[in-house]
Amino acid sequence: MKNFSLALYIIMLLVLFVTNSFWEIEAKACKPSGKIRGKKPPPKKCNKENDSVCCAEGELYSTFNCSPPVTHHTKAYLTLNSFEKNGDGGGPSECDKKFHSDDIPIVALSTGWFHKKGRCFNNITISGNGRKVKAMVVDECDSMRGCDEAHDYQPPCDNNIVDASKAVWVALGVPSDDWGGLDITWSDA
Repeated sequence: MKNFSLALYIIMLLVLFVTNSFWEIEAKACKPSGKIRGKKPPPKKCNKENDSVCCAEGELYSTFNCSPPVTHHTKAYLTLNSFEKNGDGGGPSECDKKFHSDDIPIVALSTGWFHKKGRCFNNITISGNGRKVKAMVVDECDSMRGCDEAHDYQPPCDNNIVDASKAVWVALGVPSDDWGGLDITWSDA
């Protein structure tokens, strides 16, 4: 019986080791997939609302066709985005080609996590600032393209972005002076 327990314990440790190694390899495998060269936006064409950054002429921006693996506590960086018409989010959302009120908890996910619209209209749970909030995925934070009119002349998103409406920031209890960037975790709800 002791030998069986010891063997079972060793097998469980081995499974944990292999599983953990797989996730580490997968996370490291998500490296930049290319670069795009920035173009100077036409006058008054890059909306700097919410401290958005405009592309710089000639600068190289990394692109990503992947994101880190999704777990029950996926590490991410929360950014602020307007999903309303004429907001800094650019065009209408990818999921339904509509604009959305910033007063509802909605998000855009980096390309890898957006999963070719696979998470459209699904809720995710965001944990940050000691609180949790559920938000609906309505858009992609494009990690492959940018610096063009369709992307409001902003650079491609990093591969670990949850781009959130102001309603998400309010629900997390973050003071408005601190909106714009926050380390969080998220999971599918």
